[in-house]
Amino acid sequence: MYEDILLPFDGSDGVAEALHHAAEIAHWADATIHVLFVADTTRDSVTVVETQVVDALVQEGESVVEEAEKTLDTLGVNYDSDVVQGNPAPTVVEYAERYDYDLIVMPTHGREGVSRYLIGSVTEKVIRLSSVPVLTARMQPDEQLVFPYENILLPTDGSASAVHAAEHGLSLAAALDATVHVLSVVDDTSLGLDVRSTILGGESEQAGADAVDDLVSEAETRGVSNTVRHVEHGSPIEVILDTIESNDIHAVVMGTTGRRGSDRILLGSVAEKTARSAPVPVITVRHGE
Repeated sequence: MYEDILLPFDGSDGVAEALHHAAEIAHWADATIHVLFVADTTRDSVTVVETQVVDALVQEGESVVEEAEKTLDTLGVNYDSDVVQGNPAPTVVEYAERYDYDLIVMPTHGREGVSRYLIGSVTEKVIRLSSVPVLTARMQPDEQLVFPYENILLPTDGSASAVHAAEHGLSLAAALDATVHVLSVVDDTSLGLDVRSTILGGESEQAGADAVDDLVSEAETRGVSNTVRHVEHGSPIEVILDTIESNDIHAVVMGTTGRRGSDRILLGSVAEKTARSAPVPVITVRHGE
């Protein structure tokens, strides 16, 4: 499933947990972890003081990477490392694509409640821009990341983006012999109480049920025998979080329709909010330009 896993690493709180989770995946997949530190050349101190400060950042990166290597040594995982300079998010994306990585693993320091969702972090930018699947793991002191995943959630709205992501999720589920929960959310939070809204709501529910049935059929053709159907009403992000909690979900795989250039991105998408808010790893898969 995965041969080469890229782990952007800066030594901050919570990254160690992501490293250990990546190591578990690497053990299972017999993969190599590539630790990457990006010396941030967008920082004012870098641009103002030139070479001396850049050298200091690189030295910091080498120290941080060395600590990661010590941990991976103790975990018995194949690895290599690199320290590069650049703008962190696009540098991670370009690096992953240039060297044909199979997965990027990144932590996200999520907070409770969608209203406190932070737009614009390096992780969210990577989610929007990367053509390589991105696994984000929200770091909370009282939470533990579980692997192997026994229950995988695939949200779908029947779109090309959702179907593309589901292909990745189904491959992962088949390899892990996991149960797949296919979820479609009828977002009726914006509908009123008139007749037209009732009709539209009914059509949306049927479309959601059809999207779920299509993915369940695809799961069967890919050898995934254990599937659970969910068609729910409400706010997509809230329903996704409720489904995770009530079904002991260990990972979510979902699509994102990010495009190159942050000015063309719809900020605050369901995928980004899920990555920020979910208490389990979320693998986002971008579909085209």
